[in-house]
Amino acid sequence: MEHKSGFVNIIGLPNAGKSTLMNALVGEKLSIITSKAQTTRHRIMGIVNGEDFQIVYSDTPGIVKPHYKLHESMMKFVHSALEDADIFLLVTEKSDDQLQDEYIEKLNGSGKPVIIVVNKVDLQTQEEALEQVKMWELKVPGATVIPVSALHKFNIDRVFDTLIEKLPLSPPYYPKDELTDRSMRFFVSEIIREKILMFFQQEIPYSVEVSVDEYKEKENITHITSTIYVSRESQKAIILGHQGRSIKGLGMAARKDIEEFIQAKVYLELRVKVSKDWRDDSQQLKRFGYEL
Repeated sequence: MEHKSGFVNIIGLPNAGKSTLMNALVGEKLSIITSKAQTTRHRIMGIVNGEDFQIVYSDTPGIVKPHYKLHESMMKFVHSALEDADIFLLVTEKSDDQLQDEYIEKLNGSGKPVIIVVNKVDLQTQEEALEQVKMWELKVPGATVIPVSALHKFNIDRVFDTLIEKLPLSPPYYPKDELTDRSMRFFVSEIIREKILMFFQQEIPYSVEVSVDEYKEKENITHITSTIYVSRESQKAIILGHQGRSIKGLGMAARKDIEEFIQAKVYLELRVKVSKDWRDDSQQLKRFGYEL
């Protein structure tokens, strides 16, 4: 029996719905989803296995103009994603006409199959969606363009079938029982960060990083200690809240999601530390897993 395997790299502008699409394709909540742009900073791998195929998904950060060393690191992930894919999955939405020409040029010159997903068609009329499809067929002539609603799982099967069809013949890259190449600690930190984005909408935008300092699996409970790093004392006060109420609520919500994710009982301890200018500190960024 022939076996197909390949790396499918998901690219697009912030907030186009890349994470929602990847999670619908993988069937597990691997990449963090919020309505805020730029929440996915790392390239997260989700692996889908079938009897005769393996798809390795890479969810890149949205394409941003660098303002900090942090952004420069995020863009390195995007550029490497443009180089090491077997298939490109470009996720766009109606307002994405401004996607830089250099990326379209790279896709056109890559010699690799390109699938363009026109996402959020549930928010468009049929005419608008068809217009989008035609526009992308002209911009990237060799691409397969598919209108999709990742949120409502509309046309996800068609995207999946097209991916399988275009996968190269190859043995699997990863053992078949692995869902992802990221450690549990990584997902725990992403869940906590997602909850911070949900709980503190405006006040704590992108000045937060989360590290998991301890992850110990005991007989009937997993002990997790995590530190939330912020840039200023005022942000620390907001996260802690009056008499520690905010951090308590945050911890309860995060613990619930972590328990669901690891299918085990969890004791979660959260700490908050001020770490000034971490976004421009090479050592700090390395510690948080960014490649510089």
